[in-house]
Amino acid sequence: MDFSFSEAQVELAGLTRSIMADLTDSRLRAAESGDDRFDAELWDALARAGILSVTDFGLLEHCSVLIELGRAVAPVPYLTSIVAASALAKFGSLEAPDAIHTAALADDEVFASPTADGWSLSGTKSCVPAGAITSLILVPASTPDGVKVFVVKPSEVAITRQRIVDNDSEALLEFADVSLDASRVLGGAEVLDWLLTRMTVGLCALQLGVTERALELTAEHARTRVQFERPIGSFQAVAQRLADAYVDVEAIRLTLWQAAWRVSEGLPAETEVASAKFWAADAGHRVVHTAVHVHGGMGIDTDHPLHRYFVAAKRNEFTLGGATAQLRKIGAALASTPV
Repeated sequence: MDFSFSEAQVELAGLTRSIMADLTDSRLRAAESGDDRFDAELWDALARAGILSVTDFGLLEHCSVLIELGRAVAPVPYLTSIVAASALAKFGSLEAPDAIHTAALADDEVFASPTADGWSLSGTKSCVPAGAITSLILVPASTPDGVKVFVVKPSEVAITRQRIVDNDSEALLEFADVSLDASRVLGGAEVLDWLLTRMTVGLCALQLGVTERALELTAEHARTRVQFERPIGSFQAVAQRLADAYVDVEAIRLTLWQAAWRVSEGLPAETEVASAKFWAADAGHRVVHTAVHVHGGMGIDTDHPLHRYFVAAKRNEFTLGGATAQLRKIGAALASTPV
């Protein structure tokens, strides 16, 4: 069995890393001081390089890109946009591949009532990534016949920015009898499951990039920071924590690729996706806390780049369910499996 990455994955990762090399600290600060922690120049660079394609690349290639974006804590909504755009291409039609798309996957409920020529949507959706700068939003809603996913334009819904932990903004969507025709239904429960699965796997890929780079920064600090005339990395306690962090990063890597491969092959993957998200949440928590502790006071100083990795990891940890939620999914799956 060949476990090596495909040529497309290797080339996409290398291309993305080369683009991220131009993402200076000053550009990151400029994005963070704006309304949406968004670098339009970087998004355009990804588009020009063909990295936003959903027809040429699949989940494995997207994960390779996401790891590099995580390493750079890149201020672009690649994950939510590529997942939503891929869903449009698969279940409907994608008219603007390079535009920003998003999906409202938080637990808040929107209700859709049938009308003479379509549907009427009421309710709210909070924490919608890139909700204030998107061109289309995929919105799951409860109907008398079960859940359906609707394609909604930003102009059709009231949008309020919500500031979150890493200076990014998500959006609160408020639906007040929003009328949509029947053609705006993308699909039912199968589309929602498709979106949730790929968003979860993508979060794990982002978390791998975040924790991998945070550990590299910490290892370099431990080599160069001298206390008592010795690099602090030579102290047993520090070395042991870095070794544990390395094991955690590799666990995130292993479970991510196992889940991503099974999903891409159309194999049952519910438990594997939950396992990957558990490690991304639980191990990600440990890795970035180790990084902050080893750096000392500068680990929480916003003048030092490490703070970005800490808040990014915490955001990835809890989005779409933290470690406990994933363990419950795994436990339910095990309990339902005949002995």
